[in-house]
Amino acid sequence: MRVTVEVVGEGERDVEVDTGATYADLLAGVEVSPHEATVLVDGQPVPEDGDVDVDRVQVLRVVKGG
Repeated sequence: MRVTVEVVGEGERDVEVDTGATYADLLAGVEVSPHEATVLVDGQPVPEDGDVDVDRVQVLRVVKGG
């Protein structure tokens, strides 16, 4: 399954995930740790262990290095 991932402020990428993949798997596909970001579906946060069942998400980094 192909999912478009928008990392807010950093652009979009298409990520290929297997059936049964979780949102944590999706974050790994864009090299973002679940400890530093929240995945949003239609503007609402989803649990990192939830199954990916949409074709577009936003990733909001809550921790940024500096």
